[in-house]
Amino acid sequence: MYEMAVFVQVVEAGSFSEAARQLGTAPSAVSRAISRLEAALHTPLLQRTTRKLRLSEAGVEAYRHCQDMLRAIEAVADVAGEKQIEPSGKLRISAPRALGRHLIHPHIAEFLAKYPQVDVVFSMEDRPVDLIEDHVDLAFCITDDPPPGLKGRKLFRIEQIVCATPEYLQRAGTPHNPKQLTEHSCITLSENPIDSRWKFSKGSRTLHVDIKGRYTVNHAAARLDAIKQHVGIGCVPKFMAEEALASGELLPVLQDWQFTTNYQGDVWMLYPPTRYVPLKVKSFVDFICEKLI
Repeated sequence: MYEMAVFVQVVEAGSFSEAARQLGTAPSAVSRAISRLEAALHTPLLQRTTRKLRLSEAGVEAYRHCQDMLRAIEAVADVAGEKQIEPSGKLRISAPRALGRHLIHPHIAEFLAKYPQVDVVFSMEDRPVDLIEDHVDLAFCITDDPPPGLKGRKLFRIEQIVCATPEYLQRAGTPHNPKQLTEHSCITLSENPIDSRWKFSKGSRTLHVDIKGRYTVNHAAARLDAIKQHVGIGCVPKFMAEEALASGELLPVLQDWQFTTNYQGDVWMLYPPTRYVPLKVKSFVDFICEKLI
């Protein structure tokens, strides 16, 4: 059924790349879906040229039948949705690790108790998730530019904060200018040079600082723990450090400078652009919005 929906989207979009953009997936995933449908029907449906796509004779008939079938499925889904009082089924969700562990996971037990007929499969990983290829019902992502073809709900914004313990700053000194970070042990995200170049701005002034340190770890919770153990100055999502900042266990560094990283932005909940949103998805969207907004 997924392959038929993708086929209709390709025909109406006029290209694989535009269909992929509208579906929020990769062109390669769209191409594989069309190939599977053609293999199942034992006939080519699209004639591919360098400039455009054209329906084959069989493709014209297949397109008409696929449209009819999708309309019929939506009608059945509407009837089922009206009759379904309680959400049920398996709900597959995905989120980046730090966001998922600290902001989403703490509410899952309450959701399961509230909706006893829904089972949740929660995948926490930092790689980009393809909702269609990965069979995900709903994905959380941090972006200022969500895929235009997906349905979504913006929750809040995530910022990163540079911080250290009072003990470390007393021992090593407190930097008052980003350039002074080169004199400090900084906890880095990865060995990629991009992640070791921190960007700061103040008004029209922008500084890029190549930081270095003795500890590199690609997990936000581990970086926070290392900062608390006085290993050095590090950056973590602000929501993870709020409690330690409030208690004075950690102190913000270079507060009068704006710190910018690739790992910040608006938090979106994204789900496939179907007219009928399953009740299990709608219930989770409403539930988590109530908790987080």
